[in-house]
Order: sequence, then C-alpha cells, then structure tokens
Amino acid sequence: MYPTTARFLPRLAESHQVATEVRLFTTDGRVLPLEHTGGSVTVDRSQAIRRTCTVTVADPTLIPRAAADQLAVYGARLRISRGVYYGDGSSELVPLGVFRLDDVAGDVNDGPVTLSGKDLGVVVQDDKLTAPYTASGTVVSAVTALVQRSISDAEIVSTISDMAIGRRVYDVEADPWAACQEIAAAAGAVVYCSPDGVFTIATLPDLSAATPVWDVAAGEGGVYVRASRGMSSSGVYNGVLARGENTADNVAPVSALVVDTDPSSPTYWSGPYGHRPTFYSSPTLITTAACTNAATLKLAAARAPNASGDFSSLPNPALEVGDVVRLIHPDGSRELHQVAGFSVPLSTDGDFPVTTISAKEDA
Repeated sequence: MYPTTARFLPRLAESHQVATEVRLFTTDGRVLPLEHTGGSVTVDRSQAIRRTCTVTVADPTLIPRAAADQLAVYGARLRISRGVYYGDGSSELVPLGVFRLDDVAGDVNDGPVTLSGKDLGVVVQDDKLTAPYTASGTVVSAVTALVQRSISDAEIVSTISDMAIGRRVYDVEADPWAACQEIAAAAGAVVYCSPDGVFTIATLPDLSAATPVWDVAAGEGGVYVRASRGMSSSGVYNGVLARGENTADNVAPVSALVVDTDPSSPTYWSGPYGHRPTFYSSPTLITTAACTNAATLKLAAARAPNASGDFSSLPNPALEVGDVVRLIHPDGSRELHQVAGFSVPLSTDGDFPVTTISAKEDA
C-alpha cells in the first residue's frame, strides 16, 4: 500500500470530502492543473500495461485543433491523485499514476471532453526494436537498459535479489516491455510502473506470509459494501516446469518443477485434483535457481483462479496490486485476499470494485 499518514485509512470509513487532482505536463515543459468533473484510474495486474486512466473535463475548448495545443496527444502526460480533506483545512493526496495522454475526444460545442491514457510502460512497449537487441548481465541491469533505451531519465527501483541471466537476442519488431517481463521472470519478479511513475522490479508478496495492510470490515465504521466468492478449475494448473537452454553462453540445459505443495489447497499436487502442469522456457534462465524463480512466479498466476473473492468497498486510492487485505463479512467470517486489480473513481460517487488473485480463510 502506498505510504500514508496514520489518519488516512480511518478517514476513508468516515463521512469526508474527496480530494482529487489532475496535472497536465505539456510537451513544452509547463505543468498545469486540469479542472475535471470525473473519470477513473484502473489498475489490473493481468494487463501488460498495469495502469490506465480516463479523465472527464467540461471545457470543449480543450479539444486540440493542432499538434501544439496543450492537450495534443503527442507526448503530453497526466499525473493523477486522489485523497481526502480532513475538515481542519488540511488534506492528503496519494498518487494514482503518471500517464501518457493518448486520446482526447468530445463534443466540440458543449463537451464534455474525455481524456485517456496509459502508464509509462506503454512508452517502452511502443518503442519496438528496429535492430536485433542482446540482453545480458543481470536482471536489474538488463531491465534498466531496456527501459532507459526508451526513457533516458526513467527511475528504476528494484526490491529483488539480483541475479545473472543468459544472453537473450531479441529480433527486429520485438516488444521491449515483454522482454522486460521475460528477463524479470528469471528472478521470479515482474516490472511495472508505480503510482509515482517509477519503474519497479518486484516479486509478488506471499499470501500465506504477508501481513494484511487494510481491514475491509462490514458494519458501523467499516468500508465493506459487498463481496462474492467463487472457485473454478478452468485453465488452472498446479505445477510449472521452467526450462532454460542457452547455446550462446554454452550453458547446459537447466530446469525446475514447482508444484502446489499446500495440502489445504484444492489444487494440491498430491491431492484429488491430480497433476496438471504447464510449461515455460527462456534462454535467460541459466541456473536451477532462476528456473525455480520463474516457475514460482508463473505458478502464482496459473493456480490463482482456483479461489477468488472479489469485493467492493469504499474507495481506497492507496491500495496497490499485491496488497493483502483482510475481508470481514457481516456474519463475522474473515478472509485474506490478495489484490489483483481495482478501479478508483475521480468523482465523489462511484463504486470501488476490487478483484483478487487469490483468497483464503483467515483464522
């Protein structure tokens, strides 16, 4: 969860005035506040570009007529925040993302005008390779080189234990953002843009070991609205065999099989679900440890649909993908949920639906 003061989370459960801010970064270096009437920021772990936004403005004169207009979609960016007013003259905002402005459209006479954009990962994604590219070194250095190839001043933060990768040659037209994800997988990690617009290399927290960062409770003083629970075996695997073979580095083939070893899990490898493996291979994997990391990462996604527990609550803009939250139902039963995605409204109304990667009972 994005760091906030001790007052922030309790205030979400109280009657309060919502604070929102949209700032426009023009291509000529100006930073302008943007008056807005609504919109939302959607965060989805399953998408290549994790954060997207829409912003609604009332003024139709903002519709660009020429490439130099301030809302032109040729390099402008948006920085969006949401928070609370405390009623004592102070407020607290948390960032929801930095976005490349991609589309501006609306009624030229009466408005409204809708702006939409994607986080800065799309800048790397769109900068397709025009010549063969060799990635080598370590996970952090290789990802950093690919990101800064497209955004020279990009800030990259890593929270992983770095490790070596095998040389990997990417062909012309290859997607550098997909290459970043392949390289990060060698450390069991993913690459994404944080709410601050910082490129982050990190692993997904372990649901069984993580401490819940937020209680979503029903009843007076709680933020719970409603919840659903489900289970499915469609497309669910309980083992991943990761393999690496790198002839360029003269490295012998390596592999690792990672399976669901939790006896309480419905997809337990030695249980009635049986063996349902899936497979992953990459020349970046040159050690058994790297194969194990990659297989562990892929297994978290491959077995996730076996249990889901989507819920809606009062909006919490500080929430982040991977956060573990404690859901307390009206009957008092408790579950731990790991956040997969959500949509934060920029208006005072609007639901806050949260989808989860996985869920389990909380004793």
